[in-house]
Amino acid sequence: MREVELRRWGSWAAVFLVAAICGLCFSQARAASAQDVVLIEDVPHVLQKPDFCGEACIAMALQKLGYDVTQDHVFNLAGVDPMLARGCVTREMAAVLTKIGFRPGTVWYKIDPRQADVGLASQWRALEADLRHGIPAIICMRTSDERGAGEHFRLILGYDAGSDEVIYHEPARENGAYQRMERGTFLKLWPLKYKPTEWLVIRMRLETGRLSVGRPGTGFTRADFAQHMMGLKGRVPRGFIVVIQPPFVVIGDEAPAVVRQRAEKTVKWFCDQMRALYFTKDPPAIYDIWLFRDKESYETNAEKLFGAGPRTPFGYFSQAHGALVMNIATGGGTLCHEIVHAFVASNFPECPTWFNEGLASLYEQCGERNGRAVGLTNWRLAGLKKVIRAGTLPLFKDLLTTTTYDFYNVGGGNNYAQARYLCYYLQQRGRLVKYYHAFVENAEADPSGYETLKQILSIADDDGMEAFQRRWEEWVLKLRFP
Repeated sequence: MREVELRRWGSWAAVFLVAAICGLCFSQARAASAQDVVLIEDVPHVLQKPDFCGEACIAMALQKLGYDVTQDHVFNLAGVDPMLARGCVTREMAAVLTKIGFRPGTVWYKIDPRQADVGLASQWRALEADLRHGIPAIICMRTSDERGAGEHFRLILGYDAGSDEVIYHEPARENGAYQRMERGTFLKLWPLKYKPTEWLVIRMRLETGRLSVGRPGTGFTRADFAQHMMGLKGRVPRGFIVVIQPPFVVIGDEAPAVVRQRAEKTVKWFCDQMRALYFTKDPPAIYDIWLFRDKESYETNAEKLFGAGPRTPFGYFSQAHGALVMNIATGGGTLCHEIVHAFVASNFPECPTWFNEGLASLYEQCGERNGRAVGLTNWRLAGLKKVIRAGTLPLFKDLLTTTTYDFYNVGGGNNYAQARYLCYYLQQRGRLVKYYHAFVENAEADPSGYETLKQILSIADDDGMEAFQRRWEEWVLKLRFP
């Protein structure tokens, strides 16, 4: 009897023991299920600029690590030629990650399509293992399974085993933080099927080493020009050449060598001169300089590109279109004239029309003296002399206080000529640069520049200015062109 009872007890004990063990396993399974979401949290999201998906992914990872880094800075670190008009490709991504101090690993992994499941499973296990160790990854994948679908970089940050979903930051979406994708879809889009006999999987591990991100650039950077060049795609007519010449982009339909020479010998030289003399800031945006080879090209293409034909035979500056537009056959003086307007827009936005046009007109005909650009006499001189001799030239006080409308519509080219040769006089007396800087400083109190002009000329009152004008007119009549 006792033996039977013991056997019964042993049987029940075994049952309870098995039940306890099973209960423990279930409890552990539930805990594992609850914890089976691996996630790298608190990663900032960056909305990419066009074609900067990889740069945005790197910026997100660096911001998580406490670095104030933008996608533009990442592109600049990569050193990609902005003329390519694109963001970083995989080899440039891998190189810049290494340069920063990450350890991206192998990056390119070959998959045999005949054993795709095995190869992808292996890559997935490596990706998931890294995530469990807090190491995110940037992967390159197709945007869809359709033929011709584009490739796209995403930042992989986690995996939810319960729902079998990959968790990632989508740089192309404004609210793209912690998006989810079924793992089956992910594995379908991950391999890049360049060859029917060999697929490629791209995975860049973001394991940190000794990181260094350097300092961001100032002014317009490679990233700015790359984005600008992307915007120009499809807009530049066939047969035109494009040259990046900071702070501008030069576009022309002359021979390529001629366009490059104008960019280097005129645009660069003149911009350097203007910075040395007057301007501390580059134009507020990257402007395009359109150099049309002749009158026909100028009129036809200006109409096509900007919706309206030109109102001047020489050229014009359109801040609305971000463009300096000109018939370069009329000479490089027009180019210099319009460059001045672009710089004035950012350095002296309150500049009255008379001085904006007077300073720009001064450099329509220019040369170099003692290493500095100087305006020379030009074709406007003859008309100015004629008006002086007729005794119909306005007083300087009237010229300097004229409205923009009256400057352009009352007096015609005479206002240009009078403003230009006032600037020319100041230049010849070594006072133009001083006048410009004093005018900028005093513009709020003296918006026309008239009082500042009197100070520069050491003239006390209006009578003194009228006497100065008579002397100036006599001086002008002695000038010669050519």
